Amino acid sequence: MAGLKLIALDSEDLAVLSVHLQDAVVALGDMTFLPKEKRFVLLANRFDWEKAIQAEAMADIDAPLGAAAAAVGPCVRRRAGLRFERVLGARVRGLDLTKKQGVLNLLALTFEEIEAPSGTVTFLFSGGGEVQLDVECLEAGLEDLGPAWDAKGTPCHEVE
Repeated sequence: MAGLKLIALDSEDLAVLSVHLQDAVVALGDMTFLPKEKRFVLLANRFDWEKAIQAEAMADIDAPLGAAAAAVGPCVRRRAGLRFERVLGARVRGLDLTKKQGVLNLLALTFEEIEAPSGTVTFLFSGGGEVQLDVECLEAGLEDLGPAWDAKGTPCHEVE
């Protein structure tokens, strides 16, 4: 399966990236803001929801084919790179940046337009942590960087 390669130039595009990054695992040390380059980048181990949903659909349609899909492993993660260009500033809330080995679970990305086309991109993490980027305009890219590997299972969240 070819790797994912997407760009986001508006809030609808960013919503697509957000879906593909839901439940991505991110180490604090794998995020960085490069102010001179006006760029923010991160590496993540994203859960491949598309593959999991396809495998589940195959299992519902035909048990023998579904069993074959399950043998391949419907739950996989992929190393992915995410970049934001034209970033004017970055800030965090509820995260200890000194814990570089700390691991976060990305829940969603949002964009709030302040004065078109500028605005704020927010990374929402489980546990309440956030990263916010002030951007001149929305310009982001998401790309898978290597092969997939089996995940331990499908991510789930406790309801509070």
